[in-house]
Amino acid sequence: MASGNVTASEYISHHLQNLTFGYLPEQGWKIAETAQEASAMGFWAIHLDSMFFSVALGVLFLWLFSKAAKSVTTGVPGCLQNFVELMVEFVDKSVKETFHGRNAVIAPLALTIFCWIFLMNLMDLVPVDFLPRLASEMGIHFMKVVPTTDPNVTLGMSVSVFFLIIYYSIKVKGIGGFVGELTLHPFGKWMIPFNFLLEGVGLIAKPISLALRLFGNLYAGELIFILIALLPWFAQFFLSVPWAIFHILVIVLQAFIFMMLTIVYLSMAHEDNH
Repeated sequence: MASGNVTASEYISHHLQNLTFGYLPEQGWKIAETAQEASAMGFWAIHLDSMFFSVALGVLFLWLFSKAAKSVTTGVPGCLQNFVELMVEFVDKSVKETFHGRNAVIAPLALTIFCWIFLMNLMDLVPVDFLPRLASEMGIHFMKVVPTTDPNVTLGMSVSVFFLIIYYSIKVKGIGGFVGELTLHPFGKWMIPFNFLLEGVGLIAKPISLALRLFGNLYAGELIFILIALLPWFAQFFLSVPWAIFHILVIVLQAFIFMMLTIVYLSMAHEDNH
């Protein structure tokens, strides 16, 4: 529930502000204490909360799957083994149906993307005041707990996928084939400038659309939870529970979409038809 000594706009701004570490000319390297200080830190500032939760959830994913792999049994499996096997089979089926090349990296990459993004999205179901209030009692001014509501995180993942697209495009097609794909399609050699503009925009749009789709959906969901927290307690219960149930679908769907688009883009990078 929102505190009574702040306005609604201050409450929303506080919950949407990252814990930022950066450089201020007058004060040197420090953690921002206000949104104005965070903004003044510029491009090289680091969002400590996004980094912490994304890395921690990545480690949690690795630990859970490693634990399941070490304790695997052919007898009656436990809950963890059942869950991991279900996830592996689901991702493996998705890759086999969508990816038309041969690359042993794609399935593990898809599994990592889906589970990691799902865990980061799942943080959206933590009550909006719980961790920020706990952080404030420890002297930490801001605490944004959903990494995928930070465009730096979603862009970082999508740019990594973009580099893989470029790498495999050149590896499979060669530099000449990759350049030819960008300059000779779809209208042939007489329209090279137009082809390059068209294909270049399409190529760059892939990581941008990946990042903004995930960011926009989770940011909107988090904002709705924050707005619900501003309402009286009885309204919070009747609105937050249905929205949380619906939002579970969004959490899973956005992780699935990011994974599937990654598989599709890498499949296109492996196609060598020319």
